[in-house]
Amino acid sequence: MPSIYQLKPRFQDLLRPLVHRLFRLNVTANQVTVLALLISLLVAATVASMAHVVWIFLLIPLWMTLRMALNAIDGMLAREFGQQSRLGAYLNELCDVAADSALYLPFALVTGIWPAAVVLVVILALISEYAGVLGPMVGASRRYDGPMGKSDRAFAFGVIAVGIASGLLAPIWINGALLLIAALSALTLINRVRRGLQEPASGSA
Repeated sequence: MPSIYQLKPRFQDLLRPLVHRLFRLNVTANQVTVLALLISLLVAATVASMAHVVWIFLLIPLWMTLRMALNAIDGMLAREFGQQSRLGAYLNELCDVAADSALYLPFALVTGIWPAAVVLVVILALISEYAGVLGPMVGASRRYDGPMGKSDRAFAFGVIAVGIASGLLAPIWINGALLLIAALSALTLINRVRRGLQEPASGSA
Protein backbone atom coordinates (compact mmCIF):
# COMPACT_ATOMS: atom_id res chain seq x y z
CA MET A 1 0.00 0.00 0.00
CA PRO A 2 1.17 3.62 -0.58
CA SER A 3 3.57 5.01 2.01
CA ILE A 4 5.82 8.04 2.35
CA TYR A 5 8.61 5.50 2.77
CA GLN A 6 8.50 5.01 -1.00
CA LEU A 7 9.98 8.51 -1.41
CA LYS A 8 13.10 7.51 0.54
CA PRO A 9 15.41 6.84 -2.47
CA ARG A 10 14.95 10.39 -3.80
CA PHE A 11 15.50 11.84 -0.34
CA GLN A 12 18.73 9.84 -0.04
CA ASP A 13 19.98 11.18 -3.35
CA LEU A 14 19.66 14.73 -2.00
CA LEU A 15 21.61 13.81 1.14
CA ARG A 16 24.40 11.84 -0.54
CA PRO A 17 26.89 14.78 -0.83
CA LEU A 18 26.47 15.50 2.90
CA VAL A 19 26.93 11.82 3.75
CA HIS A 20 30.24 11.73 1.85
CA ARG A 21 31.38 14.82 3.73
CA LEU A 22 30.47 13.28 7.11
CA PHE A 23 32.36 10.11 6.23
CA ARG A 24 35.48 12.13 5.48
CA LEU A 25 35.07 13.71 8.95
CA ASN A 26 35.08 10.18 10.49
CA VAL A 27 31.45 10.40 11.61
CA THR A 28 29.97 6.92 12.06
CA ALA A 29 26.47 5.61 11.49
CA ASN A 30 26.08 4.60 15.14
CA GLN A 31 27.06 8.08 16.32
CA VAL A 32 24.35 9.61 14.14
CA THR A 33 21.78 7.08 15.39
CA VAL A 34 22.49 7.78 19.05
CA LEU A 35 22.60 11.54 18.48
CA ALA A 36 19.15 11.43 16.86
CA LEU A 37 17.76 9.55 19.87
CA LEU A 38 19.27 11.94 22.42
CA ILE A 39 17.94 15.01 20.64
CA SER A 40 14.52 13.33 20.27
CA LEU A 41 14.39 12.72 24.02
CA LEU A 42 15.41 16.33 24.69
CA VAL A 43 12.73 17.68 22.32
CA ALA A 44 10.10 15.37 23.84
CA ALA A 45 10.99 16.44 27.38
CA THR A 46 10.86 20.11 26.39
CA VAL A 47 7.44 19.76 24.76
CA ALA A 48 6.06 17.70 27.64
CA SER A 49 7.25 20.23 30.24
CA MET A 50 5.66 23.11 28.30
CA ALA A 51 2.61 21.37 26.84
CA HIS A 52 0.38 24.21 28.06
CA VAL A 53 2.19 26.56 25.65
CA VAL A 54 0.72 25.49 22.31
CA TRP A 55 3.44 26.95 20.07
CA ILE A 56 5.99 24.60 21.65
CA PHE A 57 4.49 21.80 19.55
CA LEU A 58 6.07 23.37 16.48
CA LEU A 59 9.30 21.79 17.72
CA ILE A 60 7.85 18.38 16.81
CA PRO A 61 7.55 18.81 13.01
CA LEU A 62 10.76 20.84 12.85
CA TRP A 63 12.73 18.16 14.64
CA MET A 64 11.01 15.28 12.81
CA THR A 65 12.14 16.74 9.49
CA LEU A 66 15.73 16.92 10.69
CA ARG A 67 15.50 13.51 12.31
CA MET A 68 14.25 11.96 9.07
CA ALA A 69 17.41 13.28 7.43
CA LEU A 70 19.58 11.85 10.22
CA ASN A 71 17.84 8.47 9.91
CA ALA A 72 18.61 8.42 6.21
CA ILE A 73 22.19 9.51 6.82
CA ASP A 74 22.97 6.77 9.35
CA GLY A 75 21.60 4.13 6.99
CA MET A 76 23.63 5.45 4.06
CA LEU A 77 26.81 5.61 6.14
CA ALA A 78 26.26 2.01 7.20
CA ARG A 79 25.44 0.59 3.78
CA GLU A 80 27.66 2.64 1.50
CA PHE A 81 30.77 2.91 3.67
CA GLY A 82 30.99 -0.54 5.23
CA GLN A 83 29.79 0.50 8.68
CA GLN A 84 27.08 -2.13 9.06
CA SER A 85 27.27 -4.06 12.33
CA ARG A 86 25.13 -6.10 14.64
CA LEU A 87 25.25 -3.30 17.20
CA GLY A 88 24.15 -0.87 14.52
CA ALA A 89 21.16 -3.05 13.67
CA TYR A 90 20.06 -3.06 17.30
CA LEU A 91 20.60 0.68 17.68
CA ASN A 92 18.74 1.48 14.49
CA GLU A 93 15.57 -0.35 15.49
CA LEU A 94 15.59 0.37 19.24
CA CYS A 95 16.46 4.06 18.94
CA ASP A 96 13.76 4.60 16.33
CA VAL A 97 10.92 3.18 18.41
CA ALA A 98 12.18 4.86 21.59
CA ALA A 99 12.39 8.25 19.87
CA ASP A 100 8.97 7.88 18.22
CA SER A 101 7.31 6.93 21.49
CA ALA A 102 8.93 9.83 23.33
CA LEU A 103 7.90 12.36 20.67
CA TYR A 104 4.28 11.19 20.43
CA LEU A 105 3.42 10.78 24.13
CA PRO A 106 3.47 14.56 24.94
CA PHE A 107 0.36 14.93 22.76
CA ALA A 108 -1.55 13.18 25.57
CA LEU A 109 -0.93 16.25 27.74
CA VAL A 110 -2.88 18.63 25.49
CA THR A 111 -6.23 19.69 26.93
CA GLY A 112 -9.10 17.97 25.16
CA ILE A 113 -7.02 15.25 23.51
CA TRP A 114 -7.78 11.71 24.65
CA PRO A 115 -4.66 10.31 26.36
CA ALA A 116 -5.89 6.78 25.66
CA ALA A 117 -5.94 7.50 21.91
CA VAL A 118 -2.33 8.70 21.99
CA VAL A 119 -1.22 5.67 24.00
CA LEU A 120 -3.11 3.35 21.63
CA VAL A 121 -1.29 4.83 18.63
CA VAL A 122 2.08 4.45 20.38
CA ILE A 123 1.38 0.82 21.28
CA LEU A 124 0.22 -0.07 17.77
CA ALA A 125 3.25 1.71 16.33
CA LEU A 126 5.54 -0.40 18.52
CA ILE A 127 3.81 -3.64 17.55
CA SER A 128 3.74 -2.85 13.83
CA GLU A 129 7.46 -2.02 13.85
CA TYR A 130 8.12 -5.24 15.75
CA ALA A 131 6.17 -7.12 13.09
CA GLY A 132 8.38 -5.54 10.44
CA VAL A 133 11.55 -6.58 12.28
CA LEU A 134 10.27 -10.16 12.60
CA GLY A 135 10.36 -10.59 8.82
CA PRO A 136 13.90 -12.06 8.72
CA MET A 137 12.95 -14.55 11.44
CA VAL A 138 10.47 -16.19 9.05
CA GLY A 139 12.78 -16.05 6.05
CA ALA A 140 11.39 -12.79 4.67
CA SER A 141 12.90 -9.31 4.43
CA ARG A 142 12.49 -6.52 6.98
CA ARG A 143 8.95 -5.36 6.15
CA TYR A 144 8.19 -1.67 5.63
CA ASP A 145 4.64 -2.04 4.31
CA GLY A 146 2.13 0.80 4.88
CA PRO A 147 -0.16 2.52 5.05
CA MET A 148 1.10 3.85 8.41
CA GLY A 149 4.85 3.31 8.60
CA LYS A 150 7.34 5.40 10.55
CA SER A 151 7.50 8.21 7.99
CA ASP A 152 3.71 8.31 7.65
CA ARG A 153 3.24 8.56 11.41
CA ALA A 154 5.84 11.31 11.61
CA PHE A 155 4.02 13.27 8.90
CA ALA A 156 0.63 12.76 10.59
CA PHE A 157 1.87 13.90 13.99
CA GLY A 158 3.67 16.81 12.37
CA VAL A 159 0.37 17.98 10.88
CA ILE A 160 -1.38 17.53 14.22
CA ALA A 161 1.37 19.48 15.98
CA VAL A 162 0.97 22.39 13.55
CA GLY A 163 -2.79 22.21 14.10
CA ILE A 164 -2.30 22.46 17.86
CA ALA A 165 0.21 25.31 17.64
CA SER A 166 -1.96 27.31 15.23
CA GLY A 167 -5.26 26.54 16.90
CA LEU A 168 -6.68 25.40 13.56
CA LEU A 169 -7.46 21.87 14.75
CA ALA A 170 -10.02 21.44 17.51
CA PRO A 171 -9.42 18.59 19.96
CA ILE A 172 -12.36 16.60 18.59
CA TRP A 173 -10.76 16.58 15.14
CA ILE A 174 -7.41 15.60 16.60
CA ASN A 175 -9.01 12.74 18.49
CA GLY A 176 -10.63 11.56 15.28
CA ALA A 177 -7.27 11.77 13.50
CA LEU A 178 -5.63 9.74 16.26
CA LEU A 179 -8.24 7.01 15.95
CA LEU A 180 -7.70 6.97 12.19
CA ILE A 181 -3.93 6.67 12.71
CA ALA A 182 -4.57 3.80 15.12
CA ALA A 183 -6.78 2.01 12.58
CA LEU A 184 -4.21 2.47 9.81
CA SER A 185 -1.48 1.26 12.18
CA ALA A 186 -3.47 -1.90 12.82
CA LEU A 187 -3.84 -2.37 9.07
CA THR A 188 -0.08 -1.84 8.70
CA LEU A 189 0.52 -4.57 11.27
CA ILE A 190 -1.71 -6.95 9.34
CA ASN A 191 -0.04 -6.06 6.03
CA ARG A 192 3.45 -6.66 7.40
CA VAL A 193 2.56 -10.04 8.83
CA ARG A 194 0.68 -11.10 5.69
CA ARG A 195 3.39 -9.92 3.27
CA GLY A 196 6.08 -11.49 5.43
CA LEU A 197 4.31 -14.83 5.29
CA GLN A 198 3.81 -14.57 1.53
CA GLU A 199 7.39 -13.56 0.70
CA PRO A 200 9.20 -16.91 1.20
CA ALA A 201 6.60 -18.75 -0.92
CA SER A 202 6.85 -16.26 -3.76
CA GLY A 203 10.66 -16.31 -3.57
CA SER A 204 10.82 -20.09 -3.87
CA ALA A 205 8.33 -20.33 -6.74
